Amino acid sequence: MRSAEITRNTLETQVRIRLDLDGTGVGRLASGVPFLDHMLDQIVRHGLIDLEVEATGDLHIDAHHTVEDIGITLGQALAATVGDRKGIRRYGHAYVPLDEALSRAVIDFSGRPGLQFHVDFTRAMIGEFDVDLVHEFFQGFVNHALVTLHIDNLRGDNAHHQCETVFKAFARALRMAAEPDPRAVGSVPSTKGSL
Repeated sequence: MRSAEITRNTLETQVRIRLDLDGTGVGRLASGVPFLDHMLDQIVRHGLIDLEVEATGDLHIDAHHTVEDIGITLGQALAATVGDRKGIRRYGHAYVPLDEALSRAVIDFSGRPGLQFHVDFTRAMIGEFDVDLVHEFFQGFVNHALVTLHIDNLRGDNAHHQCETVFKAFARALRMAAEPDPRAVGSVPSTKGSL
């Protein structure tokens, strides 16, 4: 079983994440930020992972620290589950539409953090959720998962649709990259021999 449980406690947030990469798409999500829970549920269902998130944070200020720290903790959990990255496919990509919106995500379990995030949201808020926090979530994630991630929203008029396609595409790309490769059991997918 490729699973990990990570706890992150700071003066601003307390986050506990349990991740099972070989799950069936079961989520128990309590981030304190309802729209983020909706997006995390996209990762769960379309990535076919099992994910528990419990978070409390300084939401009386805003959701920034909570969303960022959940991204950080999820990245730490992913890094723990894939370990030395032997036997995985390493690369994953996906295009996901939702009505008028279309997004692409491409991920590389490279061992090097890098984010290219190209999403021009059509409005600044989705309900009570500040769309700037989507970038913060993914930045925290890549920094601690040690992956390279390219996210592009190719089109979209509805900010909710734009955001949802981003998370769904990310989930599908993650699922593909983390899958065991039956032709590469026990080997690291790199000419360097390590990632």
